Amino acid sequence: MKFDISKLQWTREPENYRIFPDKIEITTKPNTDLWQRTYYHFRNDNAPVLQMKTDIPFFSFVVKTAFASQHRFDQCGVVVYLDSENWIKGSVEYENERFQHLGSVVTNHGYSDWATTQIDASIKSMWYRLSRREDDFRIECSEDGVTYRQIRICHLLEGKGEIAFGIYACSPEQSSFLATFTHMELTECKWPTHDGQAPDDDL
Repeated sequence: MKFDISKLQWTREPENYRIFPDKIEITTKPNTDLWQRTYYHFRNDNAPVLQMKTDIPFFSFVVKTAFASQHRFDQCGVVVYLDSENWIKGSVEYENERFQHLGSVVTNHGYSDWATTQIDASIKSMWYRLSRREDDFRIECSEDGVTYRQIRICHLLEGKGEIAFGIYACSPEQSSFLATFTHMELTECKWPTHDGQAPDDDL
């Protein structure tokens, strides 16, 4: 399956970006973010998102990100954005000169969660592989584009049928940085069927 950039559509088009056949660059704007309610209680829904729509129930999407992030919470990565209250994102979020947060946020019906692990602040690129199996999703990451490790398996309550998926970049605080996306590829689903415990019988 070809990743056709002509099918990409903006949700909140940023002021500064460039789209090439093999590369997309986004310069973030300060005070842009995606988050809903949980813990912080505020609701942020103004980050630029660039996606394509599909009703393919099983696929994987690969992208390499490179980022010149330098301020707390600067981030870029993969996204499945259905609407303001139902979405997934996976990214590296800058924290300080020592470490960053590699992780994911899943938002169902207006409530977000954030699962992370710390990585060194010197890392300035990351590959992601987003896989869909109907309304279940897996996000993986890789530093070399060859060996991937799992970040998250999750469910989207509104994730059946047609969805939208792609990339995003934002700067929740007073910052701006250049995010670059390359090596975008749409493939058959790289998330194999489960071969362990059988599903419970319907009650």
